[in-house]
Amino acid sequence: MHGNEQEFLTQISPFLGSYFICLSLMNGVAAFYCWQRLKNDRLALGWLVLSLVLLITSPIAFAGMNGSPNTMKLIGVPEVIRNFIDGQMANAVVYTLGTTVALVVLFVFRKFFTQPIVAWLLLNASLIFMGMSMVDAEFAAIVTKPDNVPIVAMVFLLGFFTWLATHRAVQNDERHSQGLGPLEAEDSEKVLVWPDLVYTEMICMVVLTAILILWGIGLQAPLEEPASSVKTPNPSKAPWYFLGLQEMLVYFDPWMAGVVLPSLIVVGLMAIPFIDFNKTGNGYYTISERKFAYIIFQLGFLELWVTLIVLGTFLRGPNWNFFGPYEFWDVHKVEALNNVDLSQYFWIAGLGRALPKAPEDASFITQLGFIVYRELPGIVVTLAYFIVLPPLMAVTVFRDFFVKMGFIRYMVMSNLLLFMLLLPLKMVLRWTLDLKYIISIPEYFLNL
Repeated sequence: MHGNEQEFLTQISPFLGSYFICLSLMNGVAAFYCWQRLKNDRLALGWLVLSLVLLITSPIAFAGMNGSPNTMKLIGVPEVIRNFIDGQMANAVVYTLGTTVALVVLFVFRKFFTQPIVAWLLLNASLIFMGMSMVDAEFAAIVTKPDNVPIVAMVFLLGFFTWLATHRAVQNDERHSQGLGPLEAEDSEKVLVWPDLVYTEMICMVVLTAILILWGIGLQAPLEEPASSVKTPNPSKAPWYFLGLQEMLVYFDPWMAGVVLPSLIVVGLMAIPFIDFNKTGNGYYTISERKFAYIIFQLGFLELWVTLIVLGTFLRGPNWNFFGPYEFWDVHKVEALNNVDLSQYFWIAGLGRALPKAPEDASFITQLGFIVYRELPGIVVTLAYFIVLPPLMAVTVFRDFFVKMGFIRYMVMSNLLLFMLLLPLKMVLRWTLDLKYIISIPEYFLNL
């Protein structure tokens, strides 16, 4: 391990000891709830056993204050598992496909994963595993960085609220299959703004203020020295809410990643009320009645935005290289970037010829013609993607959509969908085939 291991273990031990005590108390409360409210003795006994195990773990963490690595290894993630995770998570293809498969599994088996007991088990597993991972200095350095602590908290908050909404949607879908109305229709009692809502907002304000005060006392503010052109951070990262855009800049030109795609996101959100023909699901949670809309939203938000933020925060290190969560961020790590344009694949690798180039004294029209001729493969692929695919989908997988939406609304929807899918397609092509640009016209700063 790089740095002073003894000093790190001494510093992290009090935190880990307190952390496992909090987890023990959390499961102790769950055991009491199952015993007192749910009248389920077996379930209460299970959470009580887990609470006792976590309580026994905390003295082991506190014992590490003497700086003994062997003591801390008892509650840490084994090195074999850490090396395996590093090898997989540092691979962008595995990360992207893995998160996609995970979302598909969660969606297909949502009835199982939305059960409270299963969700509580997953929460415990993730919190315990994170605590065990904190024994590793490299993992702790990333997770406990003041800039990253709110992001870690937001990941768990996002997981909770996604589960809560999905749990309610599954309940409504089951009620719909039984011929019953949604749960929201039964809870139609009106509540006065004063005093009910105002009191609730005031209590939330007081609690959040107290949390922010404690946060400000216990966590050092992530302030750095003034910006300087002679000393830039490595890696230089945007704020967390722009990390998705920064990740897009790896695969697209700035005009595409910073202007076109964000603008299409805004336009797409504004177009939803006009292109949506399914009016069910308004005012209540449902998945079965809005399956297409639900899948597209979860794909766009979770897979194409949240996972990119996590990727940029925890896995992008110096020189914007990929690193595993337990891997040391070595500034000297260099990866070969043999990125090739589609025109180079076609003319050089495929036909064994040089790229078409206009004579030096050629006119503007001639030079433009040679550029179009050179990039003709990419132009054909792009036109086929945006012109041929929509009609093809209209007569196959989206036939019902085309009939119900009409030509204009369907074309708007299909092209927005194709633009959204362009990001993961370009990412996979870059990682697997080293494809940089489908159309590369550096003469006029037009690259796709």
